[in-house]
Amino acid sequence: MRILPVLAVCAAAAIALPAAAQQKANMQQGPDKLVTVITSENAQSQLMGMVLTMQSIKAGASAHMLLCGPGGDLALKDAPEAATAAQPPMGMSPQGLMQQIMQAGGTVEVCAIYLPGKGADASVLLDGITAAAPDAMAARLMAPMTRVLSF
Repeated sequence: MRILPVLAVCAAAAIALPAAAQQKANMQQGPDKLVTVITSENAQSQLMGMVLTMQSIKAGASAHMLLCGPGGDLALKDAPEAATAAQPPMGMSPQGLMQQIMQAGGTVEVCAIYLPGKGADASVLLDGITAAAPDAMAARLMAPMTRVLSF
């Protein structure tokens, strides 16, 4: 009676293969939303956050950026020199690449407490940048298929 063990193996394979295929499909799909949080004052860290965000957009992800503390200074019309100075190897500045991210469809916001902490209003921010609403930002961070990067 060799048929019984062969049937058992076939049944096990029939159960395992669809599950493995689904797991592989999920791994290939990956998150389709990215939230990048920039808090660092270090220009290289800021720029790397921008580089990875731009690459994620090019890979098909929707991107949202939250700038807090010293990272919020990237959003200023009168930004510090470190935000606008070209960095090697491509000669791009953190603020310049952030603006390209916005042109590519990414959204940029400053933390809700950034402007009050500076004693400023939205007029100091670059066009297209607003203050984040904490409830909306929390929903973005917790949304399914979202990856969060922090620099």
